[in-house]
Amino acid sequence: MALRGPAGLGPGCRRPLDEAVAAAEGREAPGVLAAGGAPEDEEEDDGRGRGLLRWDGFSAWLHCVCVVGFDLELGQAVEVIYPQHSKLTDKEKTNICYLSFPDSNSGCLGDTQFCFRFRQSSGRRVSLHCLLDQFDKDLPVYLKKDPAYFYGYVYFRQVRDKTLKRGYFQKSLVLISKLPYIHFFHTVLKQIAPEYFEKSEPYLEAACNDVDRWPAPVPGKTLHLPIMGVVMKADTNISVILPTVHEVDLFRCFCPVFLHSQMLWELVLLGEPLVVMAPSPSESSETVLALVNCISPLKYFSDFRPYFTIHDSEFKEYTTRTQAPPSVILGVTNPFFAKTLQHWPHIIRIGDLKPTGEIPKQVKVKKLKNLKTLDSKPGVYTSYKPYLNRDEEIIKQLQKGVQQKRPSEAQSVILRRYFLELTQSFIIPLERYVASLMPLQKSISPWKSPPQLRQFLPEEFMKTLEKTGPQLTSRIKGDWIGLYRHFLKSPNFDGWFKIRRKEMTQKLEALHLEALCEEDLLLWIQKHTEVETVDLVLKLKNKLLQADREHLPVKPDTMEKLRTHIDAIILALPEDLQGILLKTGMT
Repeated sequence: MALRGPAGLGPGCRRPLDEAVAAAEGREAPGVLAAGGAPEDEEEDDGRGRGLLRWDGFSAWLHCVCVVGFDLELGQAVEVIYPQHSKLTDKEKTNICYLSFPDSNSGCLGDTQFCFRFRQSSGRRVSLHCLLDQFDKDLPVYLKKDPAYFYGYVYFRQVRDKTLKRGYFQKSLVLISKLPYIHFFHTVLKQIAPEYFEKSEPYLEAACNDVDRWPAPVPGKTLHLPIMGVVMKADTNISVILPTVHEVDLFRCFCPVFLHSQMLWELVLLGEPLVVMAPSPSESSETVLALVNCISPLKYFSDFRPYFTIHDSEFKEYTTRTQAPPSVILGVTNPFFAKTLQHWPHIIRIGDLKPTGEIPKQVKVKKLKNLKTLDSKPGVYTSYKPYLNRDEEIIKQLQKGVQQKRPSEAQSVILRRYFLELTQSFIIPLERYVASLMPLQKSISPWKSPPQLRQFLPEEFMKTLEKTGPQLTSRIKGDWIGLYRHFLKSPNFDGWFKIRRKEMTQKLEALHLEALCEEDLLLWIQKHTEVETVDLVLKLKNKLLQADREHLPVKPDTMEKLRTHIDAIILALPEDLQGILLKTGMT
């Protein structure tokens, strides 16, 4: 992702307020140019040239934008929701209110950026972005939208102001989205939030109008995204200012604990309950997101909260002592949690994250019983014994980078590649075994239901590890079998296998469809009764609908062949049946 000013304006130049107000009122101020330098076509400009309704473009990226302020009587309150028609339940508003401000003990003066994540209220109607759902299907797991959760991207400002009773100006601009584009939305906020605090609502309205003109987030495309006079160029293939939309500074987050990064990878992989205690929401949210990303390309299927407070609607559920801690990663800043979550098995306590280039002291692994006081020193508090031996090579490589003052970005690349290779070495044997559960293609008959997948048998899988285990691709020694046994009982395995099973079942359906298309169906109907022929037509129509509804991975010409077959069979039937069948379903 790169930032560049549009033609006709200097780099980083922004619209003056009169232009912003003009845009907010639905009219374009004269002389404003699009990214390419030519005046934008009005119809294309408002999205309707792309067959979209007003706010459809905005909804592809954001659910809404909120402004959260501090009221002396009410406390934190949502002052503005934009667009005004955006729906948020009272519970969702309460969560946004409390999660948009740092805890008072954080002492965040000036500008602070962080992110949070919260459950959508049950009963919320699913948005009808069928086209976007198809785009989402093609994305890697770390870029997919979160169907049951919202992300909140926060730009919080706290500055002294003697004119206010409280003595401080405190306000947050919050982007609410289902998309996990952490880096991207933080960059958007850096562009618009400081000026919003100076110019207020008309500026915000104009910014939202700009977002509404954005093209949909289509995978693999370079996107030019104008916002308030700056054009963001989104392209995952170029490494300039923003090489990705989703990644955090991995090494900066893991820096205090990089000696234990492999143990933390195991804890995340196994879906173990994990708490990050940090001095501010910025540190807690960045560290939680770095932990979730460390097992990529495997998706983390449990819940995670980059910033969690005592006011969160799941506070009681997640802190109860009447049952074992849930599989969740929590980022907290309130010292109260040191006592409330004392019974959790794994706690990472971090100090202030140093600016890029500065290296904090490495924390130690400590026993949980030592985490008794609120001022406990930074450390990883756990009695967990890792299954794998520590990889000393990666530690030496990172330590060498520290000594040579290697940039944090380069250290992050090394650490990310290490985690990627570790995860791939772990997952490849599972992928190989699951692929063997697929029936042979020759067993697929067009005249029988598609065959079932074979059952996943843990012991059968374990036997495959002797010859085709992770030792083929990883230098790390240790109890890989024990790690797999633990993983097979985890939510991450459950979620991963459900997706794989669904993909393979859909592949079988697609192969069955292709087998049907290769048959001479006109010859078949000559040997069968009209009733059987009508039954075949209805089944083929259902197959077409299923393929379309479930986005089955069929070859491009298969659907067209099937439609041609259906039409030919219908035309071979008596006229009265033709009329009925042509009206039934779609051909």
